[in-house]
Amino acid sequence: MTEEKGRMKKKDEVDTLDEETLFVVSQTFKALADPTRIRILHLLCEKEMSVNQIAENLDLRQSTVSHQLRFLKNLRLVKYRRAGTTIFYSNDDEHVIHLLQQTINHAQHN
Repeated sequence: MTEEKGRMKKKDEVDTLDEETLFVVSQTFKALADPTRIRILHLLCEKEMSVNQIAENLDLRQSTVSHQLRFLKNLRLVKYRRAGTTIFYSNDDEHVIHLLQQTINHAQHN
């Protein structure tokens, strides 16, 4: 027996994921399943950028970038800071960025 989260756990008992954890994991993979969001996150690995800079670098409409950034911000995958009237975005979860980079490396591995 081992103690886990305030209760004793039998040796052969299997850990199960709670509903909140399952939801967050599925939403994270949903975010990483979209090519546009992958491109944005990958670009933000280089440096923080404004919506206009992201749109220009990825040849996307500003409204498309804003929509995707809102989705990523709600999942706490990106964060922002305001400088005057400009908002700059950057990555906010190194775990997810590491997962993304590992997946890119896997895809490029021959």
